[in-house]
Amino acid sequence: MTQTTTSEMTYANLIGWSDITPYEIVRRVSAKTVEVRKMNAEIAPNWTPDVIEGGFAGHTRNNHTQAWVITPDEAGSVRTIRLHKDGTWRDKYGSRFRLAAEPVRFYDFNF
Repeated sequence: MTQTTTSEMTYANLIGWSDITPYEIVRRVSAKTVEVRKMNAEIAPNWTPDVIEGGFAGHTRNNHTQAWVITPDEAGSVRTIRLHKDGTWRDKYGSRFRLAAEPVRFYDFNF
């Protein structure tokens, strides 16, 4: 198993409660500070939620097999995130990010 180093990470995925939003790293300010920009994410045309009755209004059975088309957004605003002592990457508002080699988008249709 090969381990990816921090310098090989080119994306920073914003971790919400159950959703994940992709950001790309646009500039490395230092080893503990990077600038990121939100990416565009559209549901892939070949994926449709399979919803059955249940839960609040319905339950999406294929929620964890989502497919997304993720592209850069050159016009997007840039945010600064920093590595904290506890090992988490956060912006000034406390939003948590996870550095990654690939962008990830997840929308929790069951929430």
